[in-house]
Amino acid sequence: MKNLIKILAAFSLLGLFNGCGMKHSDNHDHPREEEAGHEETVTSLTEEQIKAVGITFGNIEQKDLTAAIKANGVLRVPNLKRATVTSLYGGIIQSLRIELGDYVKKGQVIATITHPQFIQLQEEYLTLDSRITLAEQELQRQAELNQGNAGARKNLQAATSEVNTLRTRRASLSKQIQMMGMDPASVNNTNLQSSLAITSPISGTVSTIFAQLGSYADVSSPVAEVVDNQSLHLDLQVFERDLPKIKTGQTIYFMITNNPQETYTAKVYSIGSTFENASKTIAVHSAVIEKKSGLIDGMNITGTVNLGHVQSEAVPDEAIVEANGKYYIFIQTGEAEAEHSHEHAHDDADHKSPPAVGRPAEKQGKTVSFEKIEVIKGVSDMGYTAITPVTDISSSARIVTRGAYFIHAKLSNTGGHSH
Repeated sequence: MKNLIKILAAFSLLGLFNGCGMKHSDNHDHPREEEAGHEETVTSLTEEQIKAVGITFGNIEQKDLTAAIKANGVLRVPNLKRATVTSLYGGIIQSLRIELGDYVKKGQVIATITHPQFIQLQEEYLTLDSRITLAEQELQRQAELNQGNAGARKNLQAATSEVNTLRTRRASLSKQIQMMGMDPASVNNTNLQSSLAITSPISGTVSTIFAQLGSYADVSSPVAEVVDNQSLHLDLQVFERDLPKIKTGQTIYFMITNNPQETYTAKVYSIGSTFENASKTIAVHSAVIEKKSGLIDGMNITGTVNLGHVQSEAVPDEAIVEANGKYYIFIQTGEAEAEHSHEHAHDDADHKSPPAVGRPAEKQGKTVSFEKIEVIKGVSDMGYTAITPVTDISSSARIVTRGAYFIHAKLSNTGGHSH
């Protein structure tokens, strides 16, 4: 409430003195100081107005500011850390041992399927042993006959081919049984298995489950998807103009769009070389470091790339005002004694100007002049903003560090005239 009273009092003072200035101009028929289209840049306030508004002064400082680039992005899991779990053989889902969000280890059984084909493979594998034994005996007999010139050579060749064919088939079945998750050496007539275990190829979190009990699964029908969120990386979409500022090893601070209170950290390890679709941005790849809890593949984020510290001329954020897309600061250009006879300069027989309401003119104090200077804004950090003045400013110049908005309001309302 106190601040509101001060601001209202300040604007009342501004209006009072502006009205005085306009009256003085009319009585003396002063020519206009501004031409059409000319923007005034100088105004003045009395010490009372400065005190009422709370204007403070300072100098342009050299500040070590942290430069940064802001951009949007998305969290991604590398292809090597994302797996679709499928079955090598077709079959009916007999058991499903996972739920969404479960953490599974590499090689862990997540489901089992059953199919008569599994029994047939084991049966054929076992029967091959006896067939190979008979074929080897026949090969030995044909070899002995051939040595005694009692047998035909083509019979020996046929026996050799049969043995080789059966051995090859057995080796193939042995590999297939291994791929089914069984030890071929343990397969016998008493332990034929009718189900096949489906295992996870990587360690991670179950993100999607495609199958259900009783459904048919084959190579083209995935059972589940497993994602290793501990390997998350950040794809930050940076515009072409900012790309030269990005270097590997730079730190990125980012927040999840739906949880801006939590801040995470990533480090740039690679910069893309192609534009992303129609956005005309380039992906900057970075690894998420430190904490990763709460992060999920596909989340949208807002990130800031830390470009390091920049030594530059800076002023407090409150010292800068914006108008028509440009930025300005105010510098003090001088002080002058108030014209105490001003209120009585117009007295004559027909007209007498009353003194200032509630206060004689000689109590008004000094008048301080200000000039509006255009600047170019740079990085902002810790309440300060780097600036580049369009015109030269002395390093010892006194600038308005607080209350620049009120000075700009008076300049806009009076067109730059003050008395």
